[in-house]
Amino acid sequence: MKSYLDLFRSLSEELDPRRLQHKFLSALLEMQGVGRGSIWIKKGDGYKCVEALGEQSDAIQGLHIGAGDASIVGWVIENRQMTVAEPGDGRHHGVVEDGLNVKSSKILCFPLFLRGGTVYGAVQIIDTTLGKSRLNLDSGFLDNIQELIDVGSIALSNAVVYRQKLAETESLKHTLEQIQGESRLIGQGPAFQQAHDLMESYAMTEYPVLITGESGTGKELFARRIHHLSHRRDEPFLVQNCSAIPETLLESELFGYTKGAFTGAVKNRDGLFEAAHGGTLFLDEIGDMPLNLQARILRVIQDGEVKPLGANKARQVDVRIVSATHRNLTQMVAEDLFREDLFYRLSVLPLPLPALRERPEDIPLLLKHFMTHEAAKMRIPPKQLSADAVDLLTTYGWGGNIRELENFVRYILVTSEKELIDGKDLPPPMTDVGQRRRRTDRRRPPTRPFSEDDPADSQASSFGRRSWGEVEREYVLYLMKTTNWNITRAAKMAKLNRSTFVSRMRRLGVSKKR
Repeated sequence: MKSYLDLFRSLSEELDPRRLQHKFLSALLEMQGVGRGSIWIKKGDGYKCVEALGEQSDAIQGLHIGAGDASIVGWVIENRQMTVAEPGDGRHHGVVEDGLNVKSSKILCFPLFLRGGTVYGAVQIIDTTLGKSRLNLDSGFLDNIQELIDVGSIALSNAVVYRQKLAETESLKHTLEQIQGESRLIGQGPAFQQAHDLMESYAMTEYPVLITGESGTGKELFARRIHHLSHRRDEPFLVQNCSAIPETLLESELFGYTKGAFTGAVKNRDGLFEAAHGGTLFLDEIGDMPLNLQARILRVIQDGEVKPLGANKARQVDVRIVSATHRNLTQMVAEDLFREDLFYRLSVLPLPLPALRERPEDIPLLLKHFMTHEAAKMRIPPKQLSADAVDLLTTYGWGGNIRELENFVRYILVTSEKELIDGKDLPPPMTDVGQRRRRTDRRRPPTRPFSEDDPADSQASSFGRRSWGEVEREYVLYLMKTTNWNITRAAKMAKLNRSTFVSRMRRLGVSKKR
């Protein structure tokens, strides 16, 4: 018995419920010297067979017995005790064996307990021999088996819980990936594919990459993908926007400083070049970098060295530089606004990205992606777009490119109470420009700053150049001016009830000037 006890204790090391069920049942059948058995668990309004061994076991595994049907399994679970049954027993669920060639001659059934004493299933050990039974029904032996089953039962329930938690973790991971958007690049059209193919070929090299394209075309996503596909994927990927901070601060961010290098430098600090050692540094909007700093960047590329502010010696770094800009660097070089030598160092591998209007076949894919992605963040079901709405959005100019499209999806999710968005539900900038672009070419529509005094400006606005709140406020203002500040009519146009619309006006600070 000790060897069997050791066996059942070893079951706790198995975390796959299916393999554990098989080992558990096999050990029990071996102890009793029989070849048929099954494990049943509570499932819904009855009991389900989750494991079966022996002849024609495939016909039993997966079967479901209703809680109201007579069955030995049900009796054991409800009465919380083991039992022995023979053919003709009123508790016997004969339907289970109707299709079997060999019938049971005696059934030994034990309850499966959790630690708290809850019964969650039962295990059957079945003898099919004719004449004298092979089952050992000695009370002491059966008590020992029940103790062993209790050990295996807890191991089995732990494995099930582990698998459930693992599944929950995977689900949460999937949700997190949706929320974070991963580094997914969405597209299948020729313009996108050309850029994607270039990106993949560049990724395996060590040379600097210069990504060019209008604002909102996904330059950082491409940079991240380059890093992910390279041999540096397990090392840092750091980002610095060169237009977001003043020159002096940008210098200390990139190169670091030593204690006492300037007022406020109370301790040494590594710059991004050192922090990204072994990995990739993405310099966004490199065209806005001051000329003084351009010379220092050039030295890093040429010599692989950085010198923190206040330091006496340079330090070696191993960093791949990927840079990006929406500016025309060739023209800036001609106008002495960007160093020619740095330009050639950065643009060893040029990667131009197409504007969204140049890849209209990808717009439906992007709409679907962002609708799913943003709905997951908001924990709401994604809305659907009608064919007419998709057609209008496909022919819209998208001056702010993918960023504008993403903001538009957020806007629709927040402002529309409908599950299916029709073309007539789209804000005027989309419908008006879409109709105009059906009759004209695919030139980029003009974008102007919105003016509260000029409603026409709202029709030429770009979602991509404003925050989400600004876009929402713009649309509410448009509705109010269109309806001559009639809140009821404006709410109806927005497909919102009046109280919700008023609440939104207050939140956005929309009120009529007096």
